[in-house]
Amino acid sequence: MLLAGRGFGKTRVLSEMANYWATSGEYRRLAIVAATAADARDVMVEGESGILATAPTWCRPVYQTTRRRLQWPNGAIATLYSAEEPDRLRGPQHDAALCDELATWRDPSTWDMLQFGLRLGKSPRIVVATTPRPTKLVRQLLLREGQGLVVTRGTTYENRDNLALGFFEQIVSRYEGTRLGRQNCSPRF
Repeated sequence: MLLAGRGFGKTRVLSEMANYWATSGEYRRLAIVAATAADARDVMVEGESGILATAPTWCRPVYQTTRRRLQWPNGAIATLYSAEEPDRLRGPQHDAALCDELATWRDPSTWDMLQFGLRLGKSPRIVVATTPRPTKLVRQLLLREGQGLVVTRGTTYENRDNLALGFFEQIVSRYEGTRLGRQNCSPRF
């Protein structure tokens, strides 16, 4: 689990992980789950730090919009899911999953359905990236830290050199020290 503030680079980490898993051949069927279908497409696939932008030129996936999936030249496939539709995860099997902004998922049963579908391969894996919000699901997962769950925490400040100067001057400084600022800029609840 990557628990970090806005602008830390969570999307970039998920995108790099998807490309690494797919190009290595270790994982062949990936699930990409975001809060909404638009988030999966606009952020995870087509965004500035998305999978298409971070894919190596020698192994760039093709995005098949009508099928909600990416297919790499080596045959690896990633299917996009919206956390708003947990039943879409009934049936499909995966050997790895990438979950974006878990704390914003409105229906926690999406997490459960995803777990049931992780039944391929020798060692199914999930990488979760989320802005710190003390939702019930996030709190439950954090109880498993050190018991198969590795948590990496980070703040917006750690990626300052890659963010617009105005973001810090107007947004971060305005909310620094507030509840909203702590939630969106640091990994603490």
